[in-house]
Amino acid sequence: MSEWNKDNPLRVFEAFAGYGSQHMAFDRIKRQIPGFDFKVVGISEIDKYAVQAYGAVHGDCPNYGDISKINWDEVPDFDFFSYSFPCTDISNAGVQKGLEEGSGTRSSLLWECRKAIESKKPKYLLMENVKALVSQKFLPFYKKWEQYLADLGYDNYGMVMNAKDYGVPQNRERIFLVSILGDHDGFRFPSPIPLEKRLKDVLEPEV
Repeated sequence: MSEWNKDNPLRVFEAFAGYGSQHMAFDRIKRQIPGFDFKVVGISEIDKYAVQAYGAVHGDCPNYGDISKINWDEVPDFDFFSYSFPCTDISNAGVQKGLEEGSGTRSSLLWECRKAIESKKPKYLLMENVKALVSQKFLPFYKKWEQYLADLGYDNYGMVMNAKDYGVPQNRERIFLVSILGDHDGFRFPSPIPLEKRLKDVLEPEV
């Protein structure tokens, strides 16, 4: 992280941005690592309430809207691309319509991310989604995506992680895929830490 500083900030684009959880994570890193800096050069989000929440938390940021309609030539270059695409059609809580390319499902928006990656060739990619993405039913699509990135020159590191193993009192399993382009020193996911909080420690006494 030492190469990304005030004079050379890590340029970030958040696709399917929501309220900006990746932005929040980078804010924490900035507080923890002296000298590190980043800049969110743009987001992609269509839900009006999510857009309002992002603005309320992080301030103004260029929103390029529907990821399927973005002209990436009009977007500034970026080093880090996050793409937590909709889980609607792969989650066990839904009807599992799938994410096959061209199917028109919300989860199939994953394939629209190729335009951003091929246009900007960011050094780092981060994908997060429900554990069902690597279930027997959807694993072939995950593997196809992973192979696509490998063909572009990315090294891929995937792991299912549970929020309860990282200080959050919630049993929440998610698949994370970190992809790195070019020379690098490898990547290791963080080791689990003891859970010291319980749900009652974070719930508001009055709602």
